[in-house]
Amino acid sequence: MLKKIIFAVVTLLASMSFAFADVDVNKADQAALDGIKGIGPAKSKAILAERAKGGNFKDWSDFETRIKGIGPKNSIKLSDAGLTVNGQAKAAGNKDEASSKSAKAPSAAKAKSTK
Repeated sequence: MLKKIIFAVVTLLASMSFAFADVDVNKADQAALDGIKGIGPAKSKAILAERAKGGNFKDWSDFETRIKGIGPKNSIKLSDAGLTVNGQAKAAGNKDEASSKSAKAPSAAKAKSTK
């Protein structure tokens, strides 16, 4: 009985990992894109139309530029949900770099004013 329970738990955990499989924006069909949290039917149609018109997306920056409504913050959320561009997840560091630059700007201004 215990072996059956352990087997069931292991099987459940293994199947959960398949549910979070990455979806490459350059290879996915509409159903796969719709499966990403944050992408609905209208957005997936827009992605497919842009991909058909302009070719594959080169990187996350290209994807953000070509798809209306997808910016740096939204692309991080989509990446966390399993979307990739050319097999690459969006680096969360890009968000941190922007916030660290804005955090450094006031301190640099203070340093100049105290001199």
